[in-house]
Parts: sequence; structure tokens; C-alpha cells
Amino acid sequence: MLIVGPPGSGKGTQAKRISSVYGIPDISTGDIFRANIKNGTPLGVQVKSIVDAGDYVPDSLTNALVAERLEEDDARNGFLLDGYPRTLEQVSSLDDLLTEKGQSLDGVIQLVADRDEVVARLTKRAQEQGRVDDSEEAIRHRQEVYLRETSPLIDVYRDRGLLIEVDGLGGVDEVGSRITQALAGRGILPASERDSESVA
Repeated sequence: MLIVGPPGSGKGTQAKRISSVYGIPDISTGDIFRANIKNGTPLGVQVKSIVDAGDYVPDSLTNALVAERLEEDDARNGFLLDGYPRTLEQVSSLDDLLTEKGQSLDGVIQLVADRDEVVARLTKRAQEQGRVDDSEEAIRHRQEVYLRETSPLIDVYRDRGLLIEVDGLGGVDEVGSRITQALAGRGILPASERDSESVA
């Protein structure tokens, strides 16, 4: 499965909950980058030099890191990708990778949240945490970048019938319950309710 949602929609929190409830690893590209850099892997060395130069990690390298992570034992019976794919090229690469592994996506969870509500939430959090650089203008800009970058991917998965839209506003448990119900509607059950079927 994949999870997508704008900054401030609680995506990271829900990804951890889904990982726990469904017994699958929550795989974040940011975490993969950090782990490879920390462990000094050949790919990690490449990523570090790119990040240190202030550049974006190219699709080819991101694809290679994700492919390597999905080969690990804990991802054999399913996984939740958070932060990947981000581009149409990455969508194509993930398609090829899953085809090779004889797997397919079961669903793409999209946390939907009113932009003004999210901006208000993030602005308040920035003030509480004393983050002066997190102005309302900067927060709105990040929301626009997310929308611009992610819209084409969401359209692809909607056309494939994989998109599962969930209202991302509300308490953590409330949103989590909506996700569980929406997934159950697709026949995707928590680890406690299913046998050894795989979820990807």
C-alpha cells in the first residue's frame, strides 16, 4: 500500500498506526536515506554527497534505495510506502519492481484535509514550538508544492481504481478508524483478522 497526504495531515502518525495494525513495515524514503547514510552504504555515500550539496536525490537513486529496502525479509508479505513514489517516473519504476516480484498494490490511501485547516494547524504548531521560520506563507507554499507534485500521481492511481480517500481531519484514533473501515471495504483486513494473505 501507499499513503499520501499534504504536510500536516498526520500522514506519519497514521503510517505508524497502519504498520502496527496490519503487521507490515512503514517504509519512509526519508528513513531509508538516513539509514543508508548512517550505515555508510555505497548508496548512502552517494545520497549524502547530493544532500550535502543541497540538491534533490535523483529518481534513479531513490528507486534503487526503495528496491533494496523491499528485498528485506520484513517486506516480504506486504509494506506501506510513505513519501514514495513522488514522480511519474517513480510510479513507473515501482510498477516494474512489483511486477518483477509478482506483487501488486492493494490500495493508495489519500488523507484528504482542507488546506486552510491544515495551515491553521501547522501555524499554531510552529508558534507553540517557536519555529519563527515556519510562517503561514512558507506553510502555504509547501502545501502548493505538494499539490502540484502529487496531483498527477493521485490521478494515475484514481484511474487504476486504487485510490482510497479518507478524511484526514480529526483525532488520531478517529482518522485511524476511518482508514481501517475504508481498507476493510476493499477486503484489506488487520493482521489480527486475516491469515497469511499479503498486503502490498
